[in-house]
Amino acid sequence: MKQTDAPIFKYSGTRRSAKIEKFLLRPPVEKGADQIAAEVLAEIRKHGDSAVIKYVRQFDRAPVKLSTLRVSKTEIAAAKKAVDKKFKKAADEAHKRITEFAAAGLREDWRMPAPQGGWLGEKFVALDRIGAYIPGGAAPLASTALMTLTLAEVAGVPERVACTPAGADGSVNPYVLYALALAGATEIYRVGGIQAIGAMAYGTKTIRKVQKIVGPGGPYVTAAKRLVYGQVALDMVAGPSEIAVLADDTANPAHIAADLLSQAEHGTGSEKAMLVTPSEKLAKAVRAEVGKQSALLVRQKPVSEVLARGFLIVVVPTLGKGIELCNRFAPEHMEILVKNAEQAAGKIRTAGAIFMGPWTPEAVGDFAAGPSHVLPTGGTAAFFSGLTVEDFRRRISLIRFTKEDLEETVSVVEAFGRVETLDAHARSATIRLNLRPKGFKR
Repeated sequence: MKQTDAPIFKYSGTRRSAKIEKFLLRPPVEKGADQIAAEVLAEIRKHGDSAVIKYVRQFDRAPVKLSTLRVSKTEIAAAKKAVDKKFKKAADEAHKRITEFAAAGLREDWRMPAPQGGWLGEKFVALDRIGAYIPGGAAPLASTALMTLTLAEVAGVPERVACTPAGADGSVNPYVLYALALAGATEIYRVGGIQAIGAMAYGTKTIRKVQKIVGPGGPYVTAAKRLVYGQVALDMVAGPSEIAVLADDTANPAHIAADLLSQAEHGTGSEKAMLVTPSEKLAKAVRAEVGKQSALLVRQKPVSEVLARGFLIVVVPTLGKGIELCNRFAPEHMEILVKNAEQAAGKIRTAGAIFMGPWTPEAVGDFAAGPSHVLPTGGTAAFFSGLTVEDFRRRISLIRFTKEDLEETVSVVEAFGRVETLDAHARSATIRLNLRPKGFKR
């Protein structure tokens, strides 16, 4: 099938297309990834550093030794010199915007009075040690360093670990290193894939265990993250990128095509891109533009794979039906290019991030706007949210009662203690008031 021959499907909401349903029900983790991830994780848990080195050489194909696992200060200094001034300026601007957005999102400790003179509240405490996974390889995501570790630094996390794969010569991309240093990484390790997740989750002699792992990755990283949940906290399921565009005939077909292709080029071949529109004329124009623009891109192979199996154009009878379909898809990135974009955005309930209007391409969210680009994928935007500064802090409830507060609530404690057959719970309250628990039988 030629790229320009992609079929255009119809969606009414009543008669459902098997192709559309299959597209919507994509798994968050690819088939087979769990089994491979489980095998690698088990070996890392048992053998630690030696297993990490083994899999770095096997999967990352990097000639790494135990002594070179951690990136040195000398390498970081060299990377800072190697990076061009234009990128430094761009990274500094992105870092500034991300920092400002994160700082604005910090919640403050708070209190409210209890009815009889005590008080209730919450306090927020930074985690002690977190790990960020930074994808490398074909697409070294320097922006992900800023979109993860910057938030951790703003939150006040003292130990901020980064893992990212090295190249065939054992070096880490200097742009990634520059961004990691700018974002405040306190430790950087040249480890990618499942082995990075295992090392951070279980800990080794070289890479100490973290409390939480954040950051996106391919299907194997996503599978590994799911499997270590409970050993560590996680941000979300963040796998191959995806985008949905809701557009009417006021939108520019060339812009839509560019936006759809922007997510197809990431490199796993598992990305998803969907256009939803009530205009068949626009659908055909976008299809033609996708064929034209895709031929100009550098990453021909991954783009062609996505266009063959992860690309969908859907014509709907109304914008309302289009919104319904987009909510069912629950995309990582949701672009709205319609006449009343903000009004339509108010009806989108399931999305990692929403981009409104003709001047807001998804790429500004990836690199520059401020909110983190670490967002839920695979339909999990229906129940997960994107990474925020609060993901790096613990929320702790605070309760201080007076005697009068306890007197007012002791009957509630007694009642639940009786129903749940937990008399010690009830006694812990009544003993303070010299009362005998009521309704308990030995």
